Amino acid sequence: MSDTPAPEHPNPGAPMSAAAVLRWYVAAGVDLAVGEEPVDRTQTPPPQIQLPAQAPPPRAEMPARAAPSAFLPPPPAPAADPATAQTLDELKERLEAFEGCLLRRTATRTVFGDGPATARLMVIGEAPGADEDRSGVPFVGKAGKLLDKMLASIGWPRETVYITNVVPWRPPGNRNPTPEEVTLCQPFVMRAIELVAPDAVVLLGASATAAICDRHDGITRLRGKWQTLARNGREIAVLPTFHPAFLLRFPDKKALVWRDLCALKARIGEPPQA
Repeated sequence: MSDTPAPEHPNPGAPMSAAAVLRWYVAAGVDLAVGEEPVDRTQTPPPQIQLPAQAPPPRAEMPARAAPSAFLPPPPAPAADPATAQTLDELKERLEAFEGCLLRRTATRTVFGDGPATARLMVIGEAPGADEDRSGVPFVGKAGKLLDKMLASIGWPRETVYITNVVPWRPPGNRNPTPEEVTLCQPFVMRAIELVAPDAVVLLGASATAAICDRHDGITRLRGKWQTLARNGREIAVLPTFHPAFLLRFPDKKALVWRDLCALKARIGEPPQA
């Protein structure tokens, strides 16, 4: 601000022309107008109306967190419900109608069980391989041929045994089935056990043991240790052991499986005569 005092009004009592006011402003040092419209500063300004602030838009409601059950697979449709199957043929039809497992989309065939419907001995593996996917029959590849020799060695030829898998569709690349895939297919293999009603079940590998016995200790620890499965008011003896595919990679483990097979024969005896 300047220290020079503003000039006095030339005639405080008389009105001034517009030109005189401008000259007075110039003399006072005014060199800039602050608005397009003139403002009479001698008048009291009208009160300013305070407009209410615009309310912010309501926040979008976050969707409620889904309950854990919302992430579980839906139950099978009535046409695919394994619990209603009264025979293995009906169970196969329900399995073919089941759309809950995505493995069926990448597999060539549904690999159902093979063997007599009233077999006293049942063998359950994990999932089909490439040979089984092409043929639709469980255990027909290299691992299947080894399984046939294992059963024959204790006097139980393949045609006397009911053989199936926990998962009926081949996982891509012959990988192991995931726990989710095993859980989805578990009701079908459990119903198959109820319908066959064997005296004993042999479980091949960790996935089959976890699905049937709900044991997750690892097949190395559980191998050769008898378990009990209660179904339809009766108890079924269950024996976990190594999968034949594992024995093809580690043939030194065959001696352990031979012990398991001997224990199996000692428990169930000879197969029924044709």
